[in-house]
Amino acid sequence: MSSPSKTSGAFHEAKGNVKESIGSTFGSANMQQKGAAEHHAGEAEKNAARAQGYAEGAGDRVTGKKDQVIGAVTGDRSQEAAGNLRQEKGDKKQDVNRKLF
Repeated sequence: MSSPSKTSGAFHEAKGNVKESIGSTFGSANMQQKGAAEHHAGEAEKNAARAQGYAEGAGDRVTGKKDQVIGAVTGDRSQEAAGNLRQEKGDKKQDVNRKLF
């Protein structure tokens, strides 16, 4: 199974909306139901991708903080700087995926 994707999820969500609209316009309950199912599946995939991105951001923040602290304690400015960058990367990744939470 592949990783969830926000792009793929948004595509299926929109495609499902179109199918629902067409089904409604032409009185096809079957197409409406299929469209609703695809819409919900796309929405679920998008939310799963957000959750995964948020968790990855948390991991980057923790690892970055660890490296930053170890670098500061040992006087390794390179490790400290790398830790700060990774921590910032994690913050940004969580911000991008925060809508779900």
